[in-house]
Amino acid sequence: MARVFLYGTLKRGQPNHGVLRDQANGCAVFRGRGCTLEPYPLVIAGEHNIPRLLNLPGQGRHVLGEIYAVDERMLSFLDEFEGCPNMYQRTPLRITVLEWEGACRAPEETPAADGTLQCFVYSTVTYAPEWVHLPHHDDYDSQGEHGLRYNPRENR
Repeated sequence: MARVFLYGTLKRGQPNHGVLRDQANGCAVFRGRGCTLEPYPLVIAGEHNIPRLLNLPGQGRHVLGEIYAVDERMLSFLDEFEGCPNMYQRTPLRITVLEWEGACRAPEETPAADGTLQCFVYSTVTYAPEWVHLPHHDDYDSQGEHGLRYNPRENR
């Protein structure tokens, strides 16, 4: 099982979370909540108001999200779903664990002594230059006060 850190429309209560529950896509098990160890710019951009984590470590905010353990089939599904490697790139990132519900069957499944885990995250290095200047968010909600409603794939 691999760990992924989800910060956008795939989180619980968000428009695309259902794909994680669909076992036809593979297995995804919620393990906890966390935030990026380093700050990153999380912006809402493009004509469909998609949350995007710009791969600019040290800029932006500490981004909150959810940690999942996923099997190889789900990881492959997420790569395709996220348009990897063109729209997003899957990269390893250190995540500070804020809440942990994961079973402690093996040492590699638990947070390190410093309270961090390495997880895959879908971030992007391919973005319009003006996106860097958009408001940075620390916790994405498709119905948030930002007023930028996500346009689901089925409506495009």
